[in-house]
Formats: sequence, structure tokens, C-alpha cells
Amino acid sequence: MLTALPSPTHHPELEAFLERARHRLAVEPPAGLHLDSVPDHGDHRFSPGLLAELPAIPSKPAAVLIALIDRPEGPTVLLTHRSSALRNHSGQIAFPGGRIDPDDGSVLAAALREAEEEVGLSASLIRPIGYLDLYLTGSGYRVAPVVALADPGMVLHLNPAEVDSVFECPLGFLMNPANHIAESREWRGAMRQYYAIPWQDHYIWGVTAGIIHTLFERIYG
Repeated sequence: MLTALPSPTHHPELEAFLERARHRLAVEPPAGLHLDSVPDHGDHRFSPGLLAELPAIPSKPAAVLIALIDRPEGPTVLLTHRSSALRNHSGQIAFPGGRIDPDDGSVLAAALREAEEEVGLSASLIRPIGYLDLYLTGSGYRVAPVVALADPGMVLHLNPAEVDSVFECPLGFLMNPANHIAESREWRGAMRQYYAIPWQDHYIWGVTAGIIHTLFERIYG
């Protein structure tokens, strides 16, 4: 369970977001991480045909960290470019995060561990805000997103085996639904639809864009 946040002075845009988040995000991790039930949110919302394939895919609980950073020019969100050497989803844009290990103990612990392993973000520099809805991916991951504040003074140390680079995208851009573009491509012999959120020279798409859209729906819907 999350504890109440202190109330320092934030950028007005971030404070407005946090005011909504405190009321609309969950204080407990989402249920269903280890179940076969179909959550409301996930890749299947756009591509219902994925559901027929999921029973053959083992459930894989995962956690990601949606780290908000209070910058003078406005709040940002930390995102990574996954290593081009990775076997799965190489080069794609993602939140810090990954599979929940049996000895993690909690969703929050898993998200914090992964963030430290991938980008060197210390758990001592993170203040959790709440949990977003469970997100089901087409590869069978049940992703529990943790929304948190990251210290603006953080110094990151990237793990080159997992991350090629990091960047910060303005929260306001990500929370503007006009920037959430419905696209499609062929995958496993069928057309799949997904969200894409292009920003500058970064192409945010798939699961990461889907989680961002879910965050928008939860906070502003």
C-alpha cells in the first residue's frame, strides 16, 4: 500500500495532474496479475483477435515505472530506448520496467528494481503516487504500471545491455489525446491496430503508447 505524499510546490501543470492522480489512481496494485481473466485494458482493445492467441501464452506478470519529473519548463516523463541488441522489442521506446521476479515481494519493488537495473535510478529518488490499471500485452505480459515522481536532480547510469538511451517527453504532450494516433500493421499474419505517439524524432508506439493512453483515460476520462 502506498503512503500519502508530502505536498511540495510543483509546476502548476504537474500539480493539476497530481491533484487528479491522487483521486483517480489506485493505492493498491491491480488485481489479476497471476490470473487468466482478461483485464479491461491492453492490446486486445484495438485487436480483439489477440484474445484467441493468449490462452496458449503463459501469463507473465510485469511492472513498469511511469516516472514524472518536475522541470521548470513543465513536467516530463522518463522513457528509454531499449537496447538494439535485445532479442525482444529491441530499439523500441519503453518505460523502465520488466518481469516481476518471485523474490521482488511487490509490484512496486519490481518496478523500482528494474528502474535501478536499467537506468541507475535509485529507489531513494522515487516517490510513488499510485497504480494504473493492469495492461495486457499481445505477448501475454500482464503489466502493472506504477506512477511516481522522480527527483529532478537524479543522475542516471544506463545499463548498455538493456538500454541504448533515455529521453524525457513533456507530460502535456503525452496527455493530449490528439497526439494518440491509431495505426495498424501486419503481425503474425493478421492486421493489428495500436496507438502511436510520435514526438520529435521519437516514435512511441505499441504497449508504451497504449499504457500512456490508458493513463490519459484514467486521469482525464
